[in-house]
Amino acid sequence: MGTPGSGAGESEPVPRWRALLTRGRQTMDGGPPQQLQQPQTMSDKEASVLVGTTNHRASVPPARDPEHHPALNALRKDLGRPRVIAFVNPKGGVHKTTATVLASAALGSVRGSGVIAWDDNELRGTLGLRAGTARHARTIRHLVADIAEVEAAAGTNLAEKADDYLRHSSDGSFDVLAGDEDPKLARRLDSETVLRVLDILTRTHDIVCIDTGNNVESENWRTIVSNADQLVVTSVPREDAAFTADWMLDLLEAEGYGSLVSNAITLLSCPTPRPGPLLDDLMTHFKTRTRDVAVVPYDPALEPGAAIKYSQLRDATRYAWLSAAETIISAF
Repeated sequence: MGTPGSGAGESEPVPRWRALLTRGRQTMDGGPPQQLQQPQTMSDKEASVLVGTTNHRASVPPARDPEHHPALNALRKDLGRPRVIAFVNPKGGVHKTTATVLASAALGSVRGSGVIAWDDNELRGTLGLRAGTARHARTIRHLVADIAEVEAAAGTNLAEKADDYLRHSSDGSFDVLAGDEDPKLARRLDSETVLRVLDILTRTHDIVCIDTGNNVESENWRTIVSNADQLVVTSVPREDAAFTADWMLDLLEAEGYGSLVSNAITLLSCPTPRPGPLLDDLMTHFKTRTRDVAVVPYDPALEPGAAIKYSQLRDATRYAWLSAAETIISAF
């Protein structure tokens, strides 16, 4: 697979998303693109989110009760078999970890059990720190070391044995398989090992949400994508993040994953109270590339980058994540 910016000396076509942005900002008389508006502050009462899909934009008052969200029954449905959801974008800082944690929390809070978040970032992922209670220090490294012993267990014994290597979210709504700090572990996460871990997780859970790494050339990344039931393309309203996401989708299509791409969900996270007009441009663009687009709002509780406690988020934020979760699993 290639990388963004390869072949710098060659003449390359303008990326589709960038051409769309340029067209969208032209003035009516063909003048230069308009300047982006600066983000503005937003009060609680002005919080506005995308509810479910790009076809239904609505203002959601913070006081709206997530406990009465219309998608609750859909989120509890039988999925037919264990489902693997991969959160992807090779660019760092695009809220893959946050999205993995909060999608797991939204699903787990409704389903009650059977949801796990796996930190499969090869280089010191932080999902274990942000999502789980540190009831022990075991990580994926310990599970891989003992994998034959775990695999030998069966039925409820397998679930009990696997649980020795898992952490739990702060509210207990989902499990966590934490990443390891040792970068040498990446060498051990070959395709066979990744599949063995994934087999254990899908035998003990209904939904496996995976926070992927940034190296699309790694066996690990390719194996997860090849075995995913659903891709969630995460991004923030920044041009560099959108470019990398778009490049990745092109690359996956070229590698024969056209169906996976067309069925993907784009998840746009707002890191500021008012993200500006670029958000609307990216919603329009990624709606043409993926099955649907969901947008989740800024929440001040997420700013410190500390442990995420789903119950402490604003009602509007939790409502939006329930909408996003329903969009993600709606094809199952």
